[in-house]
This record gives sequence, C-alpha cells and structure tokens, in this order.
Amino acid sequence: MRCILTDIPIGRNIQTIRMKRNMTQLQVVAQMQLNGSNMSRSTLANIETERRNIKASDLKLLKMIFDVDYEEFFKE
Repeated sequence: MRCILTDIPIGRNIQTIRMKRNMTQLQVVAQMQLNGSNMSRSTLANIETERRNIKASDLKLLKMIFDVDYEEFFKE
C-alpha cells in the first residue's frame, strides 16, 4: 500500500528546535513541569523519535519555552 499523504515530522522538528536552543531534554522537561505539564524525559524522547504523539497543551508550552511560531513545528 502506498501512502498518498506524508505526515509532518513534528517530533524531529521539536528536536531540531531544542538543539538549536542548546537545551537538553531534561532542561526542556524541567521548564515544561514548572509550567504545569507532567511530561517526562522519556516521553519527550519518544515524541522526538516519533514513537508518540504530542498533546496540544504540551505543544503550546513548547512554543512558549522555545519562543517560536507554531509554523516551526510544522515544517516539512
């Protein structure tokens, strides 16, 4: 079966943004938890490797932490 629609690599985009900000996964998760998220480092790792989807509320927090527009997460 052939895919007609390819999905946007949100997880890889999150990882790219995080690395450009010189932040570790632990630093990002600590900021997330300070802002009310219960995300763990392993959850973030699974999101970045696209083994897990991200909650909209967590994406909103990452937008704030990374100080980027939503478009940065949805680049192809």
